[in-house]
Order: sequence, then C-alpha cells, then structure tokens
Amino acid sequence: MEVKSIMLQGTGSHVGKSVLVAALCRIFRQEGYRVAPFKSQNMALNSFVTKDGGEMGRAQVVQAEAAGVEPSVDMNPILLKPTGQASSQVIVLGKPIGNISARKYHGEWTREAMGIIMGAWERLCAKYELLVIEGAGSPAEVNLKSSEVVNMRIAKATNSPVILVGDIDKGGVLASLVGTLELLEPEERDLVAGFIINKFRGDVSLFQPAIEFLEQKTGKPVLGVVPYFQGFKVQEEDSQTDLCSPARPGLERDMQKVELAVIRLPHISNFTDFDALGDEPDVHLRYVGREQSLGKPDLVVLPGSKNTIEDMVYVQQSGLAAEILALHSAGTPVIGICGGYQMLGRELRDPLHTESSIPSVRGLGLLDMVTIFETEKVTCQVTALLKGGGCFLEGLEGTTVSGYEIHMGRSELGSQAAPAFTITERSGEEVHCPDGAVSRDGMVMGTYLHGIFDNDAFRRHLLNVLRVKKGLEPVNAQEGLSVLEQRERDYDKLAQVVRDSLNMNLLRKIMGL
Repeated sequence: MEVKSIMLQGTGSHVGKSVLVAALCRIFRQEGYRVAPFKSQNMALNSFVTKDGGEMGRAQVVQAEAAGVEPSVDMNPILLKPTGQASSQVIVLGKPIGNISARKYHGEWTREAMGIIMGAWERLCAKYELLVIEGAGSPAEVNLKSSEVVNMRIAKATNSPVILVGDIDKGGVLASLVGTLELLEPEERDLVAGFIINKFRGDVSLFQPAIEFLEQKTGKPVLGVVPYFQGFKVQEEDSQTDLCSPARPGLERDMQKVELAVIRLPHISNFTDFDALGDEPDVHLRYVGREQSLGKPDLVVLPGSKNTIEDMVYVQQSGLAAEILALHSAGTPVIGICGGYQMLGRELRDPLHTESSIPSVRGLGLLDMVTIFETEKVTCQVTALLKGGGCFLEGLEGTTVSGYEIHMGRSELGSQAAPAFTITERSGEEVHCPDGAVSRDGMVMGTYLHGIFDNDAFRRHLLNVLRVKKGLEPVNAQEGLSVLEQRERDYDKLAQVVRDSLNMNLLRKIMGL
C-alpha cells in the first residue's frame, strides 16, 4: 500500500499544531491504520530519550503515544536545543553533534540536513501506512525560506497536502490565514488543501459568515473549527507558561492541598516532569521566577536546565537562592531534578566550557556534592531501585522506578550525602550504578532521573509525606487512574473533540484514503 500523508502547518508558533497532530494520530489509529508522526526539525528544550538512547522532542513522543507506537528518533530526526541568544545544541538522529550558531545552521549546515531528514522519512515509510507531519513556526517566514527544512520544502519532498492551522484565540485569525497564503509562492499555495481554525470559544454558528468569507477569498475549504479544549490535558511542546501560572497576589492558600513551588528557570527543560504532580487533586503547583515570592510552600522543586551554570547565577542574583535557603532552614524540604539536582550541591565546575563560559559557580550547598561538566552526553532510559532514606524515601526502600537521563555532568558525593537510587538497568543493559543524593537530615533530595514523578507509587508516597507533615491525612495510593491510564483517556477525549469538529470525509479525500 502506498504511504499516505498529511501535513499541518501553522500561521505561527503555538497555534496548536502539535496537539492536532496527536489528535489525528489517535483518530487514524482508532480507524485501524498503522500511523506515526513526523517533524523533520524541532526546536525545544523539552525532550525525551528513546529505548535505544536517542534524544528527541517531547511533542513527537506524545504524538507517538497517541498513535500507539514506540517513539523513534526518525520521527524527529533533527532537534535544536537553544543554548544562547543565537546558538543551539544540534541533535541529529538522537545524538548531539555540537553547538552551532543560527547563522551557520541556516547557511551551510541545512544543505546537509535534507539527506538526513529524507533518510528518516523513508525508514518511517517502510514501517507505516500513514504519516502525519508537523511543520514549525510559519511557512511565510520569507527571511528563512531559502534554508528552511521543516515546512514547504518538506511538503514538496514528501508530496504531502498541507492543512494551514490558525489560532483564533489570539485574534486576527482571518488576516493571519489569508496573509500567510498570500506570502507563499504559487506552487506552495497549490499545496495548501484547506484550513483548520483552532482554539475557538463560544457559539461557532456566529463564526459562519467568517468561514464563508475565508473560503470565497482563498478558494480553499475550512475543514473545521476546533474548540478550546476543556476537561482533559495533552502535554504541550515547549512552554510551561500556559500550564502553570504563579499564585495571584492575595490568593488565599488552600490548606487542604499540598503546595509545590517549582523554580521557573530561564533555561528550564523538561517541565513536563511535573505534570503528574500538578494533575493530582490535592496539589497546588505553581512556578516562581524573578520578582515573585516563593511564599511558604510545602516543597520547593528545582527543575532541569539546558544551561545549569547560568541558571544557577540567575537563582543567586534574583534572590531566589536566599529564599530557598531560608525555607530549608525553617524545615521546608527541597528536591532537584537533573540540572536542579546539580544546583543543590556545593559547586558546579565547567572546565571545558561544555555548557557555559563561566568556569565554576557556587551551588546552594544543600547537598554535599560537586558536579563536573563533561563533553559526553548521557541519554538513557533507566530502571532504578530506591535506596536512600529520609522523609522522601523511607518506607519505599527497594521499590522499582523508571525514568530517563539527559545530562552532561558527573556529580561526586561527599560524606554527608548518600545515593538516592541504584540504577539497575540502563538502555536495556544490566548495571549497578548510584544515582542522585539525599542529605543526612533527609530533607533534601536530588536525582538525574527525568520522569520520576510519573511513577505512581513514588509520587503518592512523596505527596503523603508532605500531607502528614502538614497535618493532613494521607491519600490512598490506589485511588484514581495511573498516569498512563489518564494519558490514554485524554488522547481518546482529544480525538473525539477533533473528530466531531472536522470534516473527516473531506480530510480523507484530501489524503487519498
């Protein structure tokens, strides 16, 4: 059977392309197709590690989950992780090849990229019968058109019809759709087979005159108007801003909930580590950055970072370090994940300037530990046993957890800290390696394991420790759905909303199904 494809491009970033691709992957899976996502180039700090140790964008992982298939780096052959104002770490087929400036990347390097991209595409075509492609940003960015490898060039190379997505919630959706079309070359306009209006609020019948205008103006059909999703959540690509807002001034604390404060770092990575915590009904999760007070949370969390040393400087200069230390002295526990774990130590050293031009910086000193950055990047899925004690882990010794590592640092523990976990399997191979650290008083813990809070028993144990410390009764760990069960249910809800909103018969006709 000939491989069929459809490509979603947008009038700009954050119009909802990623989630709509996930929805189509689930819909076509439900219809019995072997379907997979594809995004040739992704720029994101939110990444994931595949079973064979390749790093790829988290959005394509979500889309693969919706499609019911194992994530593969071929679904996202090029991942850009911004490291500075105009440079990114470039990851090709799951492995970093170095930091490249934007000028160099959009110049000589993209000439090599199409071969890599089309190789990945051909491998996917050999495994699947239907591919749903996601573009990036806007195809009308004329300054980048000659070097882009993610929008119209991919549509042409894969012979894929394009659906243009506009975000009505931002306003000006008609102008952005018509304007985008107008800025395309004639042969590119011919590839656009229709429009989707996304994130609509209110009575869609009142929007009908606008739909008729758009179709008459462009000669292209509107496949549907998709409402703003409510009642379920699908992980976003690369901005925690829309997921968790800081507490509003004067907002009274809910004393029946555990309050978690996550430090909003300038280079925060893998913020979806905390989705499972924020989804718990007895949790109030908020992000705190510069010029915001930490207040009196029940737990402070330092997340991962793409530039840990510079983010450590930010934490110190913003006054957040002093607040964290004061809260710890008053009895508030602290957890760090990956880069956040490294910040908990006494010192961070980067003698080879792997992450920063700053050779070393003082850490928070809450763990007896020093981190040295190295050039080799660790990217592995892992299984580990809980080992350390203290309030976080006591009672769970020997429990198995899973997660994944993405880091370039090596942390050496002193006598006042003990490993938190023992890694027993790394990328499918049996190992016996310590991970993370717990302070002697048990009130500070860090780990390199992303996804640790997706482990249901560990997450509920942690929250119950905080509940008891607050004077609340613990919650039964068996109540409610697991993280994976909830995700599956949300993918089904997403698919139903999008299926009900789109002219699926027209979409199938456009795809040649």
